[in-house]
Amino acid sequence: MKFLTDLTSRIPTHMDFEGQRRAERTFQFVLAIFGVAGLAWGYICQQFSQTVLILAAGFALSALLTLPPWPMYRRSQLHWQPVRPAAATGEAETGSKQQGRKQNKKDK
Repeated sequence: MKFLTDLTSRIPTHMDFEGQRRAERTFQFVLAIFGVAGLAWGYICQQFSQTVLILAAGFALSALLTLPPWPMYRRSQLHWQPVRPAAATGEAETGSKQQGRKQNKKDK
């Protein structure tokens, strides 16, 4: 179990938003190409099973290309805002909620 934890801590397991878009388009493109090629080959051979096999091969190839988080899908790193202290955010939220409640009572 420790081996898996060590392994996953060293290997990146994320994609950025741009990479997710790129992976989705790659998946659809490869699947469409193999679908058209499989349909054409199946029509020529008059065997629907050939169409299904070619489409399955396209699915396997596109899954291999897009499911692992390859480095080409991690080029645009996200820039997060700095973390604010919990006490400051908690006070600001409760203060604005209380003011909203007071205004609602005055309106009624």
